Amino acid sequence: MKKASFLVLAALLGQAAPAAADTVLGIHAGVDYWATESEGGVANSSNLQSFSFDDRAAQSYFLALEHLVPVLPNVRLQHQNLKSRGDTTLAADFRFADVDFAVGSQLQTELDLTHTDYILYYELLDNALVELDLGVAAKHLQGEVGIQAQSRRALQDVSQWLPLLYLDAKVGLPGTGLDVFASGQATRFQDSHYYDVQAGIGYQLIDNLLVDVRLKLGYRAIDMQLDDLDNLYAELKFNGVFAGIAVHF
Repeated sequence: MKKASFLVLAALLGQAAPAAADTVLGIHAGVDYWATESEGGVANSSNLQSFSFDDRAAQSYFLALEHLVPVLPNVRLQHQNLKSRGDTTLAADFRFADVDFAVGSQLQTELDLTHTDYILYYELLDNALVELDLGVAAKHLQGEVGIQAQSRRALQDVSQWLPLLYLDAKVGLPGTGLDVFASGQATRFQDSHYYDVQAGIGYQLIDNLLVDVRLKLGYRAIDMQLDDLDNLYAELKFNGVFAGIAVHF
């Protein structure tokens, strides 16, 4: 009888072990594919030069670690490739990165505003119906703006840290495997701002003790205004539909 009881107890503990481990430390990872449309302008002064940009595909990746220690925040790292290019005919003389371009010049513009976010957040709500995370983020904006007309080329590097508020929310639709979600980052300082918001619908493709797999489809928009960051002034918008997959161990 004792031996049988021991075997039953061992079996129960074996089944509970993955769930218990998940409550101690959860690992989340994912990738998104974003079809972006871009618009806006840049300059070395507040007198911006508008450019025409081509539509581009952008990819983002994230990794998050969640734990049960109440006073310590969870950690999320995410990386966003954000590039665009286009052609523009100048309607007036334009000077950028100490290079002069004459009126009528045909400019080829390459924009790279790739960035990495370092996020600390707390789970204010975390149950089968509602999840709500709130925290702060440090965005490392690291890229370059290149402008070329025939043999003349201007290149300006961009490397800045931006502090932001971080919010992520999800509401499950019971009995369907579906959920609706919204998340965003925002900051405003002096005459600069940076807003990054997204919303959409998710579907729980796999949900068991070993791994959860969730598919996402939504719309995302970035609106940035940079005022004299590394001598760069910019008003740029990126928006479009995205699809992604997230895995939870």
